[in-house]
Amino acid sequence: MCGRVYIKSTLDGLLREFSFAERQAVEGMANQLPRYNGAPSLTYPIIITDVIRDPDVFGPTFVSARWGLMPRWMKATGRPPVNARCEGIATNGLFKQAYRSRRCLIPIDGFFEWKDIYGTGKNKQPYAIAMRSGEPFALAGLWETWRDPKTDEDIRTFCVITCPPNEMMATIHDRMPVVLDRADYERWLSPEPDPSDLMKPFPAELMTMWPIDRKVGSPRYDAADILNPVDPEA
Repeated sequence: MCGRVYIKSTLDGLLREFSFAERQAVEGMANQLPRYNGAPSLTYPIIITDVIRDPDVFGPTFVSARWGLMPRWMKATGRPPVNARCEGIATNGLFKQAYRSRRCLIPIDGFFEWKDIYGTGKNKQPYAIAMRSGEPFALAGLWETWRDPKTDEDIRTFCVITCPPNEMMATIHDRMPVVLDRADYERWLSPEPDPSDLMKPFPAELMTMWPIDRKVGSPRYDAADILNPVDPEA
């Protein structure tokens, strides 16, 4: 799964790295980045293209969205999924419509995962995972617009797609988020209904990971030193 990410870039830095996308809809997020310990239910900048449903979007555009996918029909009491498994995503009733026509890019600098050291679920070592180059990258996601029945406000939401792990990730977990190659961004955002071949493990040799302090477990802790490597034996 993927339940925590980090964005160490400023908003301006992120917009420069993904300069193919328009920036008009996320200016209000400048004071929310960097975010070193990003959890579900928070708002993030994502990239969508949806000229049919959103007249303000003419091609790839940065917009803000809340992590936790909520289709329009979902009740407010439901628990929104933060991940969608790539297997069966084209036929799963919760995800199939968004997969066909509301795919998105989720720009980040890295994500976190926990290794169950003894297989008991009680002693887990967290790891930070990023590109070996240190560059920001994009996860594959889905987005929806949910209308809050109390306020009648439309809220854009999203989830991260996961796939089996690459060789590096397999040493700590049995899933990983779908990381997209830059050459595939345009196709992922295109009207193509089923780009299933893009939902695959990213090459392990282009990625890196390192153990970090367990304070990452608290979403309230959001400081740069969360990314400092530690000695897991200590």
